[in-house]
Amino acid sequence: MNNKIVIAGSRSGVGKTTISLGLMAALKKRGFKVQPFKVGPDYIDPGFHTLICGRDSYNLDSYFLGAAGVNKVFSEKSKQADISMIEGVMGLFDGKGKNSTSSTAEIAKIINAPVILIIDARKVAQSAAAVVYGYKNYDQKLNLKGVIINNISSPHHFELLKKAIKDKMSDLIVLGYLPKNQDLELPERHLGLVPVSESSELKAYSQKLVELMEKYIDIEQVIEISQVESENLLKNNLAIKSTIKNIKIGLASDQAFNFYYQINLDLLKAAGAKIVEFSPLTDSRLPEVDAVYLGGGFPESFLQELAANREFKSDFKEKVKQGLPAYAECGGLMYFCRQVKDFEGKEFQMLDLLPAEIEMTSKLQEMGYREVEASADNLLFKKGEKARGHVFHYSRISKIDQKVKRSYNYRKKEEGYSSLDNILASYIHLHFASNLQIVKNYLEKALIYKKSRGA
Repeated sequence: MNNKIVIAGSRSGVGKTTISLGLMAALKKRGFKVQPFKVGPDYIDPGFHTLICGRDSYNLDSYFLGAAGVNKVFSEKSKQADISMIEGVMGLFDGKGKNSTSSTAEIAKIINAPVILIIDARKVAQSAAAVVYGYKNYDQKLNLKGVIINNISSPHHFELLKKAIKDKMSDLIVLGYLPKNQDLELPERHLGLVPVSESSELKAYSQKLVELMEKYIDIEQVIEISQVESENLLKNNLAIKSTIKNIKIGLASDQAFNFYYQINLDLLKAAGAKIVEFSPLTDSRLPEVDAVYLGGGFPESFLQELAANREFKSDFKEKVKQGLPAYAECGGLMYFCRQVKDFEGKEFQMLDLLPAEIEMTSKLQEMGYREVEASADNLLFKKGEKARGHVFHYSRISKIDQKVKRSYNYRKKEEGYSSLDNILASYIHLHFASNLQIVKNYLEKALIYKKSRGA
């Protein structure tokens, strides 16, 4: 028996994250070891999952991993848990392209997991049954087992909707509802939800969710639905054969930089690396490491603090100029540039490792999956190698020195910026499992640097 459940939505904004977090917290309170997952490329929701469950949350994304890779990650990470809870993305059938690659429905079928659908009951009565009926019958191969109704105005409203649903679909379990309550909404930023490190009230929020789940939702039925007979789908671990040992990778980890795919960090550690965290916000010096990795986050919310930490910037910049391999994604790219102009037009000086300037905008500049191909050897790739990632940003490069090298291409666009051979910066968050050679290349460069210092 392998307990697992997918929490899906009829669309974005119906309460998937709220209800997923609430169920995770309620199950943990009952003594369950809950393994969280997130469908798709999001970095923020998994952070909340991790804090609620006390276990790292992993992305299940068939665009990055393929069906076999999704099974490997799911089987490997869920085997020590009592129940796995998978939060969906967007609407149940929404994915990439005409085949809806990496949709919640596709992932649910790949891992053979039952689905609970969340719908929004605002300004609707019996018509809600037609919505659920459509989702139930759109794909007969999908194991849609239950429904939770959000934003119910009264117990009478719930009973009205429940009867309408059961009259049409007697085999579908109406698990309960959540009443209208604006206090349940997680605060949002321009990228979506706030980053985990900024959510100081999560404990109180979690307790409130548990109380509501236990009052309005049939938790025992959720547990019963999650019980599915399935084979162990794990054929091979997502691991890398490597003889590299004792390599230290510095990881930027603070309120400004915290967007990472957990599988990327796992792969680095599996290949022989030790992760050493540091903070560009509060540290005065970079720790003794053999390479650095700066992910995304919200550096635009901490520009003054980042600019003011001159001691750290000087130490970091000097070490990179001496050959320290440095990889940066999105927010990390912003930090690598000469300066960043905030939403009000105020300029802040950053590392100046890349002779470029960034400006924040109110308009989404780019979003979606990307496949890159290396146009030249660089920190992570050898020429011709490919990998997949995701991009989502509101900032843009307003100025860049033409001498800056472009290291890879996608959609006829040049990207992957490098001013030194040991630097690579990009708006794209790469998923290392899409090409394990990335990890090998990166650690080999780190080993060369380590040996050059006689370490």
